Amino acid sequence: MLPHVDEMAPVSQGTSGRHVLRCASRYIVRAMNSAFPADILHLQVAEHGADARVVTVTGEVDALTAPQLADVLTAQLAVARIVVVDLDAVQFMASAGLRVLFEIDELATRQDRCLRLVSNSPTVTLVLETSGLRDQFTVANNVADALKNKP
Repeated sequence: MLPHVDEMAPVSQGTSGRHVLRCASRYIVRAMNSAFPADILHLQVAEHGADARVVTVTGEVDALTAPQLADVLTAQLAVARIVVVDLDAVQFMASAGLRVLFEIDELATRQDRCLRLVSNSPTVTLVLETSGLRDQFTVANNVADALKNKP
């Protein structure tokens, strides 16, 4: 569960309306679309030792929010050897989100780092399987399994 926004102070606000908040060692990116009255994407980053990060994705990953996901995942690959993307709370995944995951996985491979997905979301599972890309990724049943066997 994400902390309530009132408990954190904004670190920065981008021109796209994205708010980056810091709470202890966790970062939360909140994407706002002015056409929608509520947040549509939440990204939470948690440190798991010096070389691992878990990015928890909640909400919708589409053409509007995929750039924020790409920014956060790229930043985490720059500081951690293993990045786990927990997609269990994703309610919608467009092709733009799938493209981001594919591109970040390729980036991780080039940088000799690991990207691992946790995907029990029926929505994400359907997207990965129908695209034929499920086997492209390292997919775990839960975050603990994804963090095992660190490089």
